[in-house]
Amino acid sequence: MNNNETTSKENLFDVLNLLEDLNIKYWVDGGWGVDILTGKQNRDHRDIDIDFNGESEEVLLAALKDKGYKITTDWSPARIELHHPELSYIDIHPLIINKDGSARQADPQGGWYHFEAKWFSSSIFEGRVIPCISAEAQKIFHSGYELREVDHIDLKNLDSLISE
Repeated sequence: MNNNETTSKENLFDVLNLLEDLNIKYWVDGGWGVDILTGKQNRDHRDIDIDFNGESEEVLLAALKDKGYKITTDWSPARIELHHPELSYIDIHPLIINKDGSARQADPQGGWYHFEAKWFSSSIFEGRVIPCISAEAQKIFHSGYELREVDHIDLKNLDSLISE
C-alpha cells in the first residue's frame, strides 16, 4: 500500500482527537481496534473503523467534510466510508445506544447488528486510553464473510489476547 492508501498512527490520533473535540462517544473497531487491544501496531491499515453514537452523525460528517474528507461509499444508515487524499480512509458506523449500554447498528439488508454492553471497552495504546470494541466482539465480527489476509492477522492477534 502506498502512503495515501494506509492510515498511520498519526492519522488515527488525528481522527480520535477530532471525535473527542466534538464530544462524540466512539469506539475503534476493525484492524486498528485489534491493534489498540494488543497495545501495538501489527500491520498496515487501509482505514479506521469507528463505531459512534449515531445521534452525532450530522456533526461528525460535517467536521470530516470540513477537514477535506469526501464520501466514497454511503450505505446509510449502516455505514459511510470517507476518503481524504493525505489521511486515507475512515469508515464510520452509527450506533443506536440503548439505556442498558447495549447498542444496535443498522444492517445493509434492513436488519440490525446487536452489540452487547460488555463489548464496549477501552485499552491503552501509545500511552493513551482509547475506547474500542472488545476482543470477544471483534472475533464475532470477523465471521460470516470470506476472510482476507489482514483478517487472518487480526484473528491471530485476537487469539493471543483471548488465550492470555
